This record gives sequence, C-alpha cells and structure tokens, in this order.
Amino acid sequence: MSDYLPTIGLEIHVELKTRTKMFCDSPNDPDEKEPNVNICPICMGHPGTLPTINKEAVKHVLKVGIAVGGEIADFTEFDRKNYFYPDIPKGYQISQYAYPLVKGGSLHGIALTRVHLEEDTARSQHMGEHSLIDFNRAGVPLMELVTEPVIHSAKEAGDFARELQLLLRYLGVSDADMEKGHMRLEANISVSKDPKKLGVKTEVKNINSFTFAEKAIEYEIKRQIAALEAGEEVVQETRGWNVNKGETYSQRKKESSHDYRYFPEPDLPKLKISEISEFSKENLEKEMPELPEVERINLRKYELTEEDIETLVHSMEEYKSISKDKDRMNFLTFAKLVAKSDVLSDDKEKIKVAISFITNNLIALKDGQMFNIPDWNEFAEAVLMKINNELSAPGLKEVVAAMAGGRASHPRELAKELGVLQQSDEGTLAKIVEKVITENPTVVADYKAGKENLLQFLVGQGMKESKGSANPKVLADLFKKGLV
Repeated sequence: MSDYLPTIGLEIHVELKTRTKMFCDSPNDPDEKEPNVNICPICMGHPGTLPTINKEAVKHVLKVGIAVGGEIADFTEFDRKNYFYPDIPKGYQISQYAYPLVKGGSLHGIALTRVHLEEDTARSQHMGEHSLIDFNRAGVPLMELVTEPVIHSAKEAGDFARELQLLLRYLGVSDADMEKGHMRLEANISVSKDPKKLGVKTEVKNINSFTFAEKAIEYEIKRQIAALEAGEEVVQETRGWNVNKGETYSQRKKESSHDYRYFPEPDLPKLKISEISEFSKENLEKEMPELPEVERINLRKYELTEEDIETLVHSMEEYKSISKDKDRMNFLTFAKLVAKSDVLSDDKEKIKVAISFITNNLIALKDGQMFNIPDWNEFAEAVLMKINNELSAPGLKEVVAAMAGGRASHPRELAKELGVLQQSDEGTLAKIVEKVITENPTVVADYKAGKENLLQFLVGQGMKESKGSANPKVLADLFKKGLV
C-alpha cells in the first residue's frame, strides 16, 4: 500500500463579492431566501438578450492573480462551454478556456495552473422524486482556481484551501464561506507506483467543507489503491462525497475538454488588459492590503508564538459580520497599531503582553466593541499599567472594556473610577495580610510545616479581601515576611 504515491490537483470555485451578477444587472445576493427573484431575461437565457462583462469581477480576479504572483493576461476572452443540465438555462456556460485572466503563480508552496472567470449555475434542490431549480445563483461571478497536480496528501490539500480562503478574505473579493457555498472544492485524485507517471484520476466534486475535503481525498486514495491491488482498473469518472457514509460514490463518466465544444463567446468583446487603466498592476496594487504571508513575517520579529501569529493573521469568525462593515478589520490591525504606539516603542516583551491580551481577551468584548477603542496609544498605556503591576489581568480587561464602551478617560483615571487600580501600599496591604493569617490558622500551620504551595491560596484570599485591587506580588512578599 505504501508503494503508491497519491497525486492531487484542486479546482476551487469561488463566488465573488459584487453588486450585480457577471453578465447582467440582477443583484448578486447570496443571502436571498426567496427563490427566483434575483433574475432577469439575460441570466435566464432568453433569446435575443446580450451579456455585458462585470468590470468589478474582472478586477477581483486580477487582484488574486497579483497576490499569487501569476502572469496577468494582456489578451483575454470568454468562451462558451456547452453542456445541457437543468441548472444551465442557456444550454451553455460563459467561461474562459484558451485565454484565462491569470496563468501560473503559487500559493502556500503549491503551483497554480490558472485562475479564470465564469458564471455560476443555478441551484438544484432535490425533494423526493422531484427536483426544483432556484435561478438566483445563475450568472453570479465565479472565479475558478486550478492547481498543478503537485499535492500529495489530504492535509496538504486542506491547508492550501484554508490559505486560499484567508487570502480571498484579505483581498475582500469573497467571503469564501464554505458552508454557504461561496467556495466549493473539487479534487482530482490519482495513485501510482511510478513517481514519473500519473495514474487514472477521478474527480470528487462540490465538497463544501475543508474537513470533508480531507476525508474525501483520504477515502478516494484508499479506494483506488484497494482496487489496483485487487487487479481492477480505476475508471476516470466524476464522484460525489456521501457525508453520512463517509465515502465517495460514482456520479458519471468524467468529461474531457473536447466534450464541452468550447468556442469564443460571440456576444462579448475581447479584452486587452493593458488598454484599461484601472486594471494596470500599479493601480491594482494601490488597492491591495498587506497579504497574510507578509503579515506573518512582520509579526515574527516580535518573537510571538506561531499560534498567536495565526490568531492575529486570521480574521476572527465571531466578527465576520462586523468585519464586512469595517473593511476586513481583524486582530492583526490592533496588533500593528499597538506595536507602532509611542508607549510600547517596539519593546518586544511589552508588545508580547499587549498581543497576548488582544488574542486572549478582546474577543470576549460583546457586539464588536473592540472596534470602538478610540485611541490605541491609550490602550497601550493600559497594557503598560498591567506590565507595571498597576492593573491585574481582570482589571485591565475592565478598563479596556470601558474604553471600548465609550468611556473617554485616560486609563489611569478609568482604573480609579472602576476601583481596579492595584494597591501597592504596604501599610494598607499589611492589614489585609494580618486579617487573612488570623482567619486561616490551619492553612498557616500547613504552610509553616513545609507546604509552600499554600502561599498562592493565602494570596488569593488577600486578593478577595481587597476586591481584586491588591498587587499580588506585594501581597506575596508580605505574606512571606509575616509567616516567618
């Protein structure tokens, strides 16, 4: 079994975020619940109608091309891909074949073949013996990205798809939500004992989660190896993924490109990219953010853990709806602002504390309040107070929550107002220590008998007595002195 080398190539379809569909003015609204309302004669394929290219969709694909280091086409055109399914109202799909918008490039170490643009199909819904068609999705701009067959494991495929999703969200070209069908994955899988020769491939289509993609690839690899070991042939075909059974199943014989009878779309103009100024690489790059891998490199100089780096680089799932309105706001934005603040002055240790607080606590703020922190230098001041033991971790959290909630005071003043400024005065804290020692004679006796770990219990009681305002380090020192 281990003699076989799996080879995987991915085809990933992504619905793009645009106001209208690819070739008409019908709304592109993936959240529409009422069927067959976002339609018009063009996307329904009525005779005599003429399509018009969606400029924003083309721009989105070109941005992806620049991000992956691909070759942006100067000449490009659309083609008719002919096939007859109920979800294709025209009897053909407008796609790209010979002249895609982007060739080559790579992402996450995986070489790409092409990135092109087409229109999505309608959505089929099967209900018992009947099938219904919702045409709201028909004609939505659909980017297709094809990798080279250079992936050799299910995990490698899953990691690539996750990185693509992250990139698409950074660029703002798609929400790429697998569960909602914004991003759909197809895997071409083959196995062979000869590393220089590919085996017969099967295609597993329309997988809607990264986990299912990995499971489907793993299953298909094992199925093909078992078939070959039993002396059977692997048939080139399209297969589906049965979630409940955890296995792939045959759907139909796999078509080849000539089966689709591609030819140039006669109703759309050819595009000469260099003649469209807003499609120039220089203008597109002005609109692009720093990409995920660049952000990772920037963060590594602060000697953060890879886990913290990934938390910062990824947009938090809890704030998807907010991030849509805040131009891809995520924790990395906060980290960068804090790192650049005058207060922390590129001090790595202080920045570590700040970023740790961001990743572990800001997510707890409700209703996206973290986006409302007005002054990041003041946020950094609050973090510095924690570093200097003027605030406890819970105290810092209260102060930052108040800042995010609109309390317009300096962190120190807020801490006083909230009663969370840590007390370090030894005279005041000595009275608390004396009281705790008096009220816990058994614990004190055990501590003196050698159970030094009980010091933390006594400090905890002191913190409770001070309502969290005591400096725990000062408390600990006073307990040690008082228990000699």
